[in-house]
Amino acid sequence: MLLEIMALMVRYGGAECLKDITLEVEEGEIVTIIGSNGAGKTTTLRTISGLKRPATGKILFQGKRIEETPAQDIVRMGIGHVPQGRNLFPYMAVLENIKLGAYLRSNKNQIKEDLEKIFQTFPVLKARRRQQTGTLSGGEQQMLAIARALMGNPTLLLMDEPSIGLAPIVVREIGKIALDINKRGTSILLVEQNAKLALKLAHRGYVLETGCLVLEGKGEDLLDDERVKKAYLGQ
Repeated sequence: MLLEIMALMVRYGGAECLKDITLEVEEGEIVTIIGSNGAGKTTTLRTISGLKRPATGKILFQGKRIEETPAQDIVRMGIGHVPQGRNLFPYMAVLENIKLGAYLRSNKNQIKEDLEKIFQTFPVLKARRRQQTGTLSGGEQQMLAIARALMGNPTLLLMDEPSIGLAPIVVREIGKIALDINKRGTSILLVEQNAKLALKLAHRGYVLETGCLVLEGKGEDLLDDERVKKAYLGQ
């Protein structure tokens, strides 16, 4: 098993944001977590990547416990994070932002090869590599955030709301990019409010409501679930 989360509880102040969460991601999978605003989706990803400490529970990555591991060491272990809101450096060039993703790596030849792969996946970023990041469109900035995370050479990629604020045609492109990344061997844990997009992409999915997991199953099965249709698909 690539990632295992067991009986995870996370608090902000005195409030429980995640309550006894248990989920897993196998190698080669796209797994999604859907839910409304405030359900705890972003908190889940931040806890996995070491940005938030759990109150109780276990997180195992490739069989090793990581819930007390510093965030930079979690990146070294092979977990990349595309945060909600992208968190790019707007006054830096596109190429500089991309290279920041490799700041923990030392093999310059491998970094150079991976940079070329990034430019093959995102030709628009190669064309704009010297352009100031803040001048990119929303879709281009999302691609840049993904590219930066991929430069860390992750085994598991955490993606937090990659479609938020984007036009439908760009959302479809981001979905295609996620599938391409997965086909190349990177597992993905995807957090999305766009439930239809997420469940179409995912092998399996979890439904999170107010910090509790209430449903899980294959992506296609959750798409057909009447509870999911009513609550998240507008049907």
